[in-house]
Amino acid sequence: MKVVLDTNVLVSALIKSGKPRELIFKLAKKNIRVVTSKNILEEFIKITDDPRIRRYVGEDDTITFLRAIGSIANIIKVRSKFNVIKEDPDDDMVLRTAHDGKADYIISGDKHLLSLGEFKEIKIVTVSRMLNIIETVRE
Repeated sequence: MKVVLDTNVLVSALIKSGKPRELIFKLAKKNIRVVTSKNILEEFIKITDDPRIRRYVGEDDTITFLRAIGSIANIIKVRSKFNVIKEDPDDDMVLRTAHDGKADYIISGDKHLLSLGEFKEIKIVTVSRMLNIIETVRE
C-alpha cells in the first residue's frame, strides 16, 4: 500500500499529538510506504516557517520531523500537469504526486480533495478513515 499525506496532515502531525501523529507512527510500524514530492515538502517547509506555526515548534523539531518522514517516504518527481481543483489549484500538486507515485490513498483534511472521494482510482480519505483502514493491514 502506498499513501500520500497532504501538507495539512503533515503540519498537524508536527505541531500536536493526536490522530495525524498517530497515523505517522502506524504507517511506519505497518511498513506502509509514504509517497511525497519536492512540491509537498517545499509547501510544508514554507508553512512551518510561519510565525503562527513557530509558536508550537522550532526549526530543530521541523528538521527532526522531516528526517523521520524521509525514513518512511519515497520522494518522487512529479511529471503530471493536469488541473482538477479550480477552487484551490495548489491541491492539484497532491493529486499529481499521488498519480505519479502510483499511490492507493491520499490522506487529507482538505475539503476540496475530500469532496472528490476518489481520483483516478486513488481513494481520498480523512486521517480517521485511514487509521481504520490501517487496522486491517497485517504487520
